[in-house]
Formats: sequence, structure tokens, C-alpha cells
Amino acid sequence: MIGSGALLTLYRGNKHGPPFFRTLSGRLSRHLTAWQTVVITLLYLYICRNFAKIFGLESPEPLANLYSRGYFRATWITTALDAGFWTAMKIRRKWLRDLASIVFTVHYLIAAEQADEKVRKVRGMLTVDHLRVSWNKSTTPYLRVLSGLLRPKLARYPPRAIRIPRPADSAYRDSVNAWLYFDGPLSALKNHTKMVLDMPGGGFVAMSPRHHEDKLLAWSGRTGLPVLSLDYKKAPEYPYPYALNECYDVYHSLIISRGRCIGLSGATVPRIILTGDSAGGNFATGVTLMILQSLDKDAQRYQAPESLPVPEGLILIYPGLDMNIGNWMSDDQMALIQDQRTRKVNRNILRRKSEDYYKLAETPHPSDDEIEAEAVSSIKSDPPLAPPTAIEAALASPNTVTDLKARVVGSKPKVLKTRLAMSSMISYFNDRVLTPEMMRAMIILYVGPHNRPDFSTDYLLSPLLAPEALLAKFPKTYFLTGERDPLVDDTVIFAGRLRQAKHNDFVQRKELSLLKSRAEFDEKDHVEVILIPGISHGFLQFVSIFPEAWKHVFRCARWIEEIFDNNERVDDVRASGTPRGVNGNHQRHHHRIPTESSGDEDNPLMMSSTKEPDRPPSSAKRGRGKKVRHAENGRNRSMVSLGSENDLMARRMKGLVGGLMGMTPDGTPTP
Repeated sequence: MIGSGALLTLYRGNKHGPPFFRTLSGRLSRHLTAWQTVVITLLYLYICRNFAKIFGLESPEPLANLYSRGYFRATWITTALDAGFWTAMKIRRKWLRDLASIVFTVHYLIAAEQADEKVRKVRGMLTVDHLRVSWNKSTTPYLRVLSGLLRPKLARYPPRAIRIPRPADSAYRDSVNAWLYFDGPLSALKNHTKMVLDMPGGGFVAMSPRHHEDKLLAWSGRTGLPVLSLDYKKAPEYPYPYALNECYDVYHSLIISRGRCIGLSGATVPRIILTGDSAGGNFATGVTLMILQSLDKDAQRYQAPESLPVPEGLILIYPGLDMNIGNWMSDDQMALIQDQRTRKVNRNILRRKSEDYYKLAETPHPSDDEIEAEAVSSIKSDPPLAPPTAIEAALASPNTVTDLKARVVGSKPKVLKTRLAMSSMISYFNDRVLTPEMMRAMIILYVGPHNRPDFSTDYLLSPLLAPEALLAKFPKTYFLTGERDPLVDDTVIFAGRLRQAKHNDFVQRKELSLLKSRAEFDEKDHVEVILIPGISHGFLQFVSIFPEAWKHVFRCARWIEEIFDNNERVDDVRASGTPRGVNGNHQRHHHRIPTESSGDEDNPLMMSSTKEPDRPPSSAKRGRGKKVRHAENGRNRSMVSLGSENDLMARRMKGLVGGLMGMTPDGTPTP
């Protein structure tokens, strides 16, 4: 109505305005030009809009202090890009949608508050389409050209699309898509016996190797090695554990074919380093666990006459290793972070967990030395949950008033002896890159509506839960994560568990006289962790607008070279005379997940129950698991084991997944 009235006034009324404004305009026109009038008007509007900020009355922006200046500037651009692409995503014509996305992005770069509001609203009703539009935008025509202009010359040869065949005994028959990054002609591949197998991230639902080209081109150009990056199939069309089995099958094919499947000579089995970021870090760790399981001849689920060689090393970049999101840190997890061997690396993590309380209570912060001293004392002894306050101690003394005054005057900030330590996912709830709503959507879509894994025991879904016996066999592992990442706890806890497992194995071997008595444990031989201050998740994805990330890309390239160099100097695993090659007679041991059934939960079925398009033949024919009828005599059927139509949890999961996929409960698309 207001807009219509204004248009009608402009069309019907006097072109110089009402009488009062005509008089005012006549007087001002003697002193101001039209250009000066426009500038003054815009300046007035800016002051009115930002009055509180200009005069220091606005509340502080918490996220501006949370991140480094360069990273916060990069997230401002990514937020505008997300808002622009989400605004234009409903446009049908692709060329118009791509153009409109850039136009809307420019608008949101100027109107940053509107961009934040748009992103906040969309994240409150996320679907898989929103996630894919946001994370796949770097391959749209305009952004691809722009990123190519900003990227330095890293390699002379473009990536090649290839297909990796499955092993003959695999339960699947469709090939795995991949991209080969190699800075040289294909004929030169025959001269290589070392390679990198990369599993790119993307929240399990989006992104291909082409969205990670900055790091992949840099690695192949700097190291001169072939880098094979997998374009595994995404959820929700292919839920857990399909993509994990794809990654394992590619590693299997590389070993049994001696690298011939990608163009290597096949003279020897290639030495392989596994890398992965975010969700890809989950896959890289899961594949390593599957390989180590194949070494255990007593394993009940995975039995193989000959085992696969362990990877040369792992490089995990802000990995997501725990699908069971929690609010609080357990005592065991805090003990891993506070370990004296890693206290210097984890100092900022510990300080952040202490600040969670002090900011809420508005109490003085203790110094770093006091926090560190308290960390030491908390390991040696079990502190009380609630130490007596100054008032309580004073009231217990004979001279109550005198002692109380003395204690208040001489008081100083003390370290809070609390058992509560918030997880990083909750501490960084308002992260600008990875929010709890996005994590919730990714996990639901990855698990799928029909699978019901045990989040407390399934360590191929959550590698953070891996048993110590397998962690003790892990190769050298490097971690690279931002300190402000909501997933940083996954890194520090898993790294702590690796150190603990390696140290316990070292002590046991030393007690059995398998090592020299003078041997000393060096954690850097097994685990190295780099925590970057002021940085959150996904910083290697937008190096074009965050140039500081290039040094971390090249740091990973140096790690690749270090792993191969160190393993060539000290190859104690192959010194026993066991050949690296295998004859390929591997028995399939894909991961199989328990699903709900109409039988007892005491013996869950081991089969994949999710129907997927273009999948291989039925699971029973492929040996994915056979259905077993459980006797019901003398047993009570639990509530969660009812039929699918009456299963409350199944209907709840179906509703959640349907909403994320943009479907209503009756199967029709949402408007």
C-alpha cells in the first residue's frame, strides 16, 4: 500500500513535491548541487542505519572475535555466496540461474545483515538440495572461471576422469568414478610406485574431486606423485555403508592390480597414502580400520585368507570422526586432552573449555599458568565437584567478619574446578561454516531411514570408537584442524587415543623384551597434530578468498613426502621378508550394518536394507547377509522390533529424511 501510494504521488502529484518541500528545495538548490544532495542523502541513510555501530553503542559481534580477521572476511564472502545461490536455486533455466546467483551474491555482499538472515532461515529448514547448492557452487561457470584466475599455476596437466573396476570378489559390480591428478603424461605413470588416494569431503551428500582442485593440483604438482581422488556415490541415494565400501574396493583394486587399474607398471604393489578432509577423513579412517580388521584372523565378520597391506600413512584434515553428537565431554575424553605430553598443543582447547563458564558467570579469567597447573592437578587427584567459596570458608572460622574482609581483599581469580566441559560442537554452535543443523541433516541423510546403527559401538561409522587393538596398528597419522572448528574435539580425542594405544603397545613390547631397554617412546613417530588458531571448518575449500590456507595445502604436500621418505629409511614391517605383493585371492569383507527386523534385538540381522537405484543384484544373491528367523519361544518382543508400519522410530526417521529431501510424508514434493 505504501509503495502504491508513493507511485501514485509521483505520477499524479507535482513533480517538485508538496508545497513545503518545494520551498525547501528552492532554498537548498542555491547552495547544493544535485550530486551533493544525493551524497548527503546516502550519508544520512548510512548514519541512521549504523548509528549504534558508529557511536559504539552496538553489542559486540562475537564471531568477529572468534575468528582471525582473514578467516572472518572469507566467511563473510561465503555467506553472501550461500545466500545468493539459495535465492536463485528455484530458477529453472540453468544459464539464468547461474547469472542470477552472481547478481544476488553481489547484493548480499553489500547487505551483509540480510545475507546472515537469509542463511539463518534456510539452515532452519535445510534439505539435501540446499546442501548441494551451497557446497557444489564452486563448479558453476562464473565461480569456476574466477577461481581459476585467482589460483596460481600449480600443474601443467589437467585432471583425467577414470573408472576403477571393482575386485572380482566384490559384492558390487558397478565401477567407481575417480579423477586422476598427475602432472605429467600418462605414459610416465609406469615409473611410479607411490601414490596418494584421496577421499574428498562434502558432508556425505555433496562435492566431487572437482570441488577440491586447489589442494589436489597443488599436491600433484609439488610432489610429482599421482593423486587419485574418488568421486564416491553420495547419500541419501546411497546411504551408509555404500560409499565406505566403494573407498575400500578402490584400495583393494589398487593392491591386487598392482596399480595397473590407473596406469602404473604393475611391477610392485604401490605404496599408498590415504588422505581425507571432513567426511573424507571419516572414510580414510574407516578404510584403514577395515584393512586392519582383515589382519585379525580371529575376526568373526571379516575373514580373509590374505590381508591387504596397511597404508603408508594417513593425513586427516578437519575430519568428522564421531556421528554421535554430544553436549558434554566425558572424564576419559578430558584426560586425553589434558595429557601432559600434549598439553602444549591443546592449551587453547583447554582454555576455551574453561572460558565457557567464565563468560557466563562473568568472573575473572585465570592465567594460562593457573589453568595448566590445574590441569596437572586434575590428572593426579580427583578434585571436589564444588570447592568451598570464600564466604563458606570465612563463616567456618572463629573470626568471621575479620577473616571475611581479609579474604575478600586478598582474593584473586581461581581456576574453576568443575567437571563440566562442553563439546566443541556446542561451544561453536553459531559457527558460520558448520552448524548443528547441518550436522544433523548430514548424519540423518548418511545413515538413511532404514538403517539403525549402534552409535555407541559402530566404529566404522564413528571411528572415534575404534578399539585400542586396532589403533595400536595404525600407520603414522597427521591431523590438520582449526581450533575454532566444531569438529576439533574429534581430532584431539582421536589423536589422544592413538597416542595412548601406541604408548601402551610400546610399553608392552618393552616388557616382553621385544625392544631395547634404552628405547624411548616418541609420539611424533606415530601422531602429529596441527591446530590452527582463529580458524574453523573447511578452510581448504575457499583458498581463493582465504590465501592463508595455501601454506597449509603445501604443508600437507610436505607431509606426503615425509611419510614416504621415512618409510623408505625404516621399513621394519617388510624387513621380515614378507613380500609386499599379493596374489589377489582376497575374500570380500565389506562392512555390513545391523538393521531393524521383526525378530529379537539380541541377534540383529547383518544386511543392507535400503533400496538404491542402479544397484547390483539383491543382497542375498551377493552374499551381503542372509535373513535368519529367530525363535520367539520364551522371549518378549521389544517395542523397537515391531513391524515397519508400527515402528515409531522408523516413522520418525522417515519423516526426518523426507523433510531433508524436500518430500512430504505422503511422498509428494514440498511446495
